[in-house]
Amino acid sequence: MKTWLVSLAAGLLAGALYAAADIHSPAPPVIALLGLFGMLVGEQIIPIARRLFSRQPLTLAWFRHECVPKISGTPPPAVATSDAEGRKLQR
Repeated sequence: MKTWLVSLAAGLLAGALYAAADIHSPAPPVIALLGLFGMLVGEQIIPIARRLFSRQPLTLAWFRHECVPKISGTPPPAVATSDAEGRKLQR
């Protein structure tokens, strides 16, 4: 999350500098950014199809662990385990 905030702050600063210099930003329009998002999501079609063709279950936990990090750039979620006394632990 910190990386995202730094990136947003750098973008805001660059935008303010462009506006102060009365220059149009070279950043792509929103439609191009949606296209990039579509590419990230589209890359996950093959792993999903492979899983379905091999008759493995397509679960939300699998999707969160395998696909979401590749789309969002975040690390996979920690897997919760329990100790001998039944307390939940994070791995």
